[in-house]
This record gives sequence, C-alpha cells and structure tokens, in this order.
Amino acid sequence: MTQAFELPSGVPAASRRVPPFGGFSPVVVRLEVRRMLRNRRTLIFTVIVPVLFFLLFGLNASYGPARYGSGNVSASILISMALYGAVLATTGGGAMVAVERVAGWSRQLRITPLSPVAYIAVKMATALVLGLASVVVVYLVGAVTGKPHMPVWVWVVTALAVWIGSLLFGAFGLFVGYLVPSENVMQLMGFALMLFSFGGGLFIPLSQFSHPLRVLATYTPLYGLNQLVHYPLAGGAFDATWVLNLVAWLAIFGAGAVWRFSQDTARV
Repeated sequence: MTQAFELPSGVPAASRRVPPFGGFSPVVVRLEVRRMLRNRRTLIFTVIVPVLFFLLFGLNASYGPARYGSGNVSASILISMALYGAVLATTGGGAMVAVERVAGWSRQLRITPLSPVAYIAVKMATALVLGLASVVVVYLVGAVTGKPHMPVWVWVVTALAVWIGSLLFGAFGLFVGYLVPSENVMQLMGFALMLFSFGGGLFIPLSQFSHPLRVLATYTPLYGLNQLVHYPLAGGAFDATWVLNLVAWLAIFGAGAVWRFSQDTARV
C-alpha cells in the first residue's frame, strides 16, 4: 500500500483538511498585528510621526480663525496628517511580505493549509487594523488640543473615509513587497509615499502649485483619495475625476499585487 506523503509538519497530506475560509481567521490577523506592533519603526512612522506633523503644522495660531469649508484650516491639516499616517500604516502592513520572503517565512506558510487568497486577506486586514490605529490616535490628539473645528458628523465621516480609503495603499504595499524582495523595502516606499504626498497636495495645497504641476498632480496616486477625504469638510463642487483617480490606481496596484503574487507562487 502506498504511504501518504509526509509534510514537514509530520502530518500526512491525505489527512490535511483546508480550514474554513481558507485559513483566514481573526486569530491569525491578531497575531499579525501583534507582530507588526513589536516593530518600533512601525509605531514611529505610522503613529508618532503623523501626530508630530500635526502638532508642528496644525496648531499655528492663525489656523484657528482661518475658515476652511465648514471648519478651519487646522481641521484640514488634521485630516491630511491622519491620511498620511493611515497610508504609511497600510503600506507597511502590505509590504511586510517582502521581509517574509527574504526570511523564507512565505515558503513556510505555503506548506500550511492557509490558502493564497486567505494569506492576502490576512495582510490586507492587518493593514486596515494598523491604519485604524493611526487614524484614531491622530484624531484623538487633534480633539484633545481643541484646535481643529468641524461639525461632529464631519469628524466621523472623514475619519471613516481616511481609514477605508487607505486600503488603496495596502494594495500598493503588497505590489511593491512582491516586486522588491528586500528588508529595506519600507525605506524605499517611505520615499515614494513622501513624493506621492507632495504630489497629491497632502502637504502643500495644490492651489500653490504652478499650472503644469497642478495638472500633473491629478495623475498621482494620492490625489483622488486626498480630495475625497477632504470633501466633507471642504464642500463645494464634487469632481468625478477624484473617484476615477482612486479606482484607476486601486486597479493598477491590485492587478500588480495579483500578478507578482502569481509569479512568486509559480516558482515554488
């Protein structure tokens, strides 16, 4: 009688069963989040840096009385810094696949019942949890200072928009994480996100750009998301190109992540 192939875990392949949802579970996500939070650089860049930026640039005495839509300029800066932190968090959560590939962890996971789709879902869920932590901390600091002024519903809607919208950069992190197998991937992406932030009007209002730069900014990955999360506060005419920009970049990053993931698994 032919014996069942023995996996490294010592469990016969014939007796292995695929768990529900391909192995995705809140327990796995919780373990991933705890592992990410043990990384001091993760906490510094996703929580502390956005808070420091808000405290440095959002508490200017002239921003309190300066109106911006239904609130003030300080409120606009709060939203921008929360978005920056959430984008850093979700990008970092997705990009961890690069470090895992270098360490051989991704290969180890493939001999477990965890399906590839569930593995990607765990990474995206982890990115969202980290993004939520960044948004909550930045908004809490803003509320404690008392400087940002906007209606209560705008506080809630913009926070949710920043959090959910930041998932776009979870896909970006996965794409680059599979594209660049390096332990220094976050340094590379940190530089890229800084350029995206300036180009998308996150740090400098687009009204201060020259006309050619304003046109170029509309094609950058953060442009549409930045405009959408500020819209509940800024008001005015809604521009459908914001949504088009967001959807287009989500499709690009998502397709890139799927492509690189399929190429990576094909080599195993």
